[in-house]
Amino acid sequence: MEHEITLVVNGAARRVRVPARRLLSDCLRHDLGLTGTHVGCEHGVCGCCTVLLDGEPVRSCLTFAVTVDGRDITTVEGLAGPGGLSPVQRAFAECHGLQCGFCTPGFLCTVTAFLEANPAPTDEEVLEGISGNLCRCTGYQNIVKAVHRAAELLAEEA
Repeated sequence: MEHEITLVVNGAARRVRVPARRLLSDCLRHDLGLTGTHVGCEHGVCGCCTVLLDGEPVRSCLTFAVTVDGRDITTVEGLAGPGGLSPVQRAFAECHGLQCGFCTPGFLCTVTAFLEANPAPTDEEVLEGISGNLCRCTGYQNIVKAVHRAAELLAEEA
């Protein structure tokens, strides 16, 4: 049995018919063509599939699309504004925190929400904040630098 749902993705309402067990990650990638959301482990461990649901990071590979009917979802494609890349995206590029790029969408969504809640984190808080996302390139030093740089950019633009 399929369900017709409406997802507000990156500010635009999108109607889609999905089976009850369709994962949000599959709905975003296959039904809506938003391939920026990556699926790594499919068990919620790696964080590659992280998107923002009403501003909070969630694992889209553990979320059924029908359960978020009518809610606001921000994917990596929606982080940039009309003026270009978001401060978090710019900081990751500037600090070489992008690594191979596979885990990057999840990191960008996680860090966006993290800095919203904690705009001036310590090193320990940054490590805790990104602890749910795995980088298989083992390049956390540049990611941590990028989080601090993003905090600076956000403060400058506030």
